[in-house]
Amino acid sequence: MTSDYPTEVLPVPPFAAQPGGGDWWTDAVVYQIYPRSFSDLGGDGIGDLAGIVDKLGYLELLGVDAIWLSPVMRSPMADHGYDVSDPRDIDPTFGTLADFDALIAEAHDRDIRVTMDLVPNHTSDQHAWFSAALGAGPGSPERARYHFLPGRGETGELPPNNWTSVFGGPAWSRVREADGELGEWYLHLFAPEQPDLNWDNPEVMADLETTMRFWLDRGVDGFRIDVAHGMAKAPGLPDMTEPAVVLKHTDDDPRFNNEAVHEIHRRIRAVMDQYPGTANVGEVWVDANDQFAKYVRPDELHLGFNFRLATVDFESTAIRDAIEESLAAVSAVGATPTWTLSNHDVEREASRYAPPVPATDNDDDALRAEENALGIGIARARAMALVELALPGTVFLYNGAELGLPNVELPDEALVDPVWERSGRTQRGRDGCRVPLPWEGEEPPFGFSTNPDTWLPMPADWDRFTVEKQLEDIYSTLSLYRQAIELRYDRPEFSGPRVDWYGAPDGCLAFRRPGGAICALNATQTPVPLPHGEILLVSLPLVDGMLAPNSAAWLV
Repeated sequence: MTSDYPTEVLPVPPFAAQPGGGDWWTDAVVYQIYPRSFSDLGGDGIGDLAGIVDKLGYLELLGVDAIWLSPVMRSPMADHGYDVSDPRDIDPTFGTLADFDALIAEAHDRDIRVTMDLVPNHTSDQHAWFSAALGAGPGSPERARYHFLPGRGETGELPPNNWTSVFGGPAWSRVREADGELGEWYLHLFAPEQPDLNWDNPEVMADLETTMRFWLDRGVDGFRIDVAHGMAKAPGLPDMTEPAVVLKHTDDDPRFNNEAVHEIHRRIRAVMDQYPGTANVGEVWVDANDQFAKYVRPDELHLGFNFRLATVDFESTAIRDAIEESLAAVSAVGATPTWTLSNHDVEREASRYAPPVPATDNDDDALRAEENALGIGIARARAMALVELALPGTVFLYNGAELGLPNVELPDEALVDPVWERSGRTQRGRDGCRVPLPWEGEEPPFGFSTNPDTWLPMPADWDRFTVEKQLEDIYSTLSLYRQAIELRYDRPEFSGPRVDWYGAPDGCLAFRRPGGAICALNATQTPVPLPHGEILLVSLPLVDGMLAPNSAAWLV
């Protein structure tokens, strides 16, 4: 069979090795745990730390290097942990500090590192600082820790500027002062229960440093920094010139990506450098390569979350462009690239890649069409898993991606994400990608909990996705992930800090790592010839010796 893949390669600029080399986080597979949805050992229908400890054997079997915990600090849960009332304690929903210490110890015994969320942009409105600010009144040092301002208009009845919340609605709420009168307004770029901190106040940085050391001293291996492109606001808080979209913003949005944020990250890095072997990764939602690169300069973040693969369609040119842009963004400053297909804020890839379902009035036809579309979506997600795990750098897997879980279309009454109410019920929010994981059994809650009343309802047909069922099937998505992660580490061909592109048939792509590993993706609807080489792994069976539609292969 003649291959359509020419042997001439087209190089992409490599990223430079980290000083000293060998840092675990430069080629790690990190597994994101959304604690509410991972495993519930307490029986209240909400995942907890004891449940995570109980499943560490599974994570060891999967082969991941580290876990990242979404917030487990004390919180009223207005945004499910991203509204922190005490950053140096564990919320009782998840357990105790002793449970957290046990998780660290047992994970380390299995050679699994533990990283956790930091939420530095804002606090909970039930944080001691915010309570003090409300009681202290205008002009006080307590209010100077936040953004409190008088309103505009004759009686201050209008917000200080026209900023809107990322979750929808205004970004300002007015408080009632001690005399009972309406007074100043405070800024919250997310929910009203999440007042933004004023990072011009030195107390704010000092407190974060104390928090970081509290957890690093307990053995935490690093942090994921929430809204890492936030914190610093445009001087003078000028009005927005363009209307904002819920859950989206641009690089020149005055609410985010202001130059002063980089000094904050240098201060954070200075603390991390006192704890060798630890690393942080920032949630950096910026588009321009030169802007992204600033966050991963040698004295700022170790890693920056790159969301390009989590936002592009299943189309070969778009995927290749996303990879090239991602590598180019970090190569300029010698940083490590990162890759992810989903997280707790993004629609799951199996659903995102599914083709549109044609409209029909026949219920049976509609159900078959939906199943067919989901099958295609899962096939494409499997293919993209091989693309992602073949790339140089650090890979982040969102819990459940390894099971091929789709997004869930929940009923209105089950939605709890603040985006739903804040957007006037026009945006359904992120609950669909946060449904608890199915572990075993034939009906909900599938071993996630002993309580069938889970915090988000689980689909009745998820028995096909359970860990138990997939571990018994060598062709399952879980088995594919296990094989791919093992090969990524065991085969020397997956080495080298760059990718070299092959020419490929229309609608396909192929690249080679310097060590010799080749990844080929067929994003078309017909089988195509494979590149020359010995096959290591395929995401779907070959068709007459050719790469199947919506599939990928590894070769050497």
